[in-house]
Amino acid sequence: MKIAVDFDGTIVEDQYPEIGKPMIFAFETLNELQKQGHQLILWTYRKGRPLQEAVAFCEEKGISFYAVNESYPGEQVEGISRKIDADVFIDDRNIGGFLGWSKIWQLLNENEPEAQMIDFAAHTNHREEKSFWKKIFG
Repeated sequence: MKIAVDFDGTIVEDQYPEIGKPMIFAFETLNELQKQGHQLILWTYRKGRPLQEAVAFCEEKGISFYAVNESYPGEQVEGISRKIDADVFIDDRNIGGFLGWSKIWQLLNENEPEAQMIDFAAHTNHREEKSFWKKIFG
């Protein structure tokens, strides 16, 4: 499976253009997904030096991406949309926010019983916020 992963706010805490602290279980989960044979694509707003720094940071943590900001290595992207071809997108800007790496692991491995044993609620880096509707209606 091709899995596109955002960097800031997803792999690391959002400190753009600096590199934030790694999110809890981010690199452990990405390493395991790579071991399972998934193709990881870094899909980020970063470009130039900040992008090179993000790629190098991930490589230091054992993650080598199949592609970076492209669907496959060497893809010609001039004049076409930046939307890439992936089966799954992991991003902190999803509706509902970032789920946390334990929950992502569970969702991607829902047919594996041992994956269900992780308490994902205990491993998120974000504070619990009221939903939009709860803020309005209590």
